[in-house]
Amino acid sequence: MELSIYWTEFAEEKLEDIFYYYKYKAGVKTARKIVTGIINQTIDLDKNPEIGQQEELLKGSDKTFRYLIYSNYKIIYWINHPKRRLEIITVYDTRQNPEKINL
Repeated sequence: MELSIYWTEFAEEKLEDIFYYYKYKAGVKTARKIVTGIINQTIDLDKNPEIGQQEELLKGSDKTFRYLIYSNYKIIYWINHPKRRLEIITVYDTRQNPEKINL
C-alpha cells in the first residue's frame, strides 16, 4: 500500500521553531542544514512506514506512534490507514524532559 507523507501544521511549526532557534544561535546555513536533515530523514518512510520504533511515552493512545531519530531530534509519526498517509505529528528535541512531548 502506497502512503503519502503528510506534515501536520503542528509539526511544520516545530520545524520553523528549530530553524529560527539555530538561525539566531548559529546562522542560516546551520539552521538550513538541520531542518533539511530532519526532512530528509522522512523521505523514504512511504516505502517502509514501520521502520520507526514505537514511541513508549505515547503507548496509551488509540494510535500507534512511531519515531525516527535525526541528530538530537525525534520525528514522531503514525500511519493513518483510512487516509492512506503517514502523518508526521511533531519533531521533538530529545535533550528536553521526555514528559514534555506534546501533540
